[in-house]
Amino acid sequence: MTKILFVCHGNICRSPMAEFVMKDLVQKRGLTADFVIASAATSTEELGNPVYPPVRRLLEEHGISCEGKRARQITKNDYRAFDLIIGMDMANIRNMRRVFDDDPENKVHLLLDYTDTPGEVADPWYSDDFARTWREVQAGCQGLLENILSH
Repeated sequence: MTKILFVCHGNICRSPMAEFVMKDLVQKRGLTADFVIASAATSTEELGNPVYPPVRRLLEEHGISCEGKRARQITKNDYRAFDLIIGMDMANIRNMRRVFDDDPENKVHLLLDYTDTPGEVADPWYSDDFARTWREVQAGCQGLLENILSH
């Protein structure tokens, strides 16, 4: 069983997109029982809020539901509960390392580090480029899944 937590600033755009894209990828491969996949925020700004409407629509256009998802904040317990904690940008990584007493077990990584173009996933909250974020999240989740399955 591989347990993955995706993390972004508010848990209403990038990390829930990654959560549900990854759930869709593992479901299509018949691997749902082998994974626990969730997402959370580093901030308190959006706690309890649903997935941002443009992200919800984008997921729905690809046949992916995020029904019932509400933003939550990371906790120290998440470090013990998850095998991989995947951030979207370096600010997320810095904030997670503070909460997780650095990263003693090397669980914290950037999503795009699992692609041929490492870097940060664009934040559509600021860029309004949801299509770009979608492409980056898709590539990152596919690369992450391939990495997990090859080990």
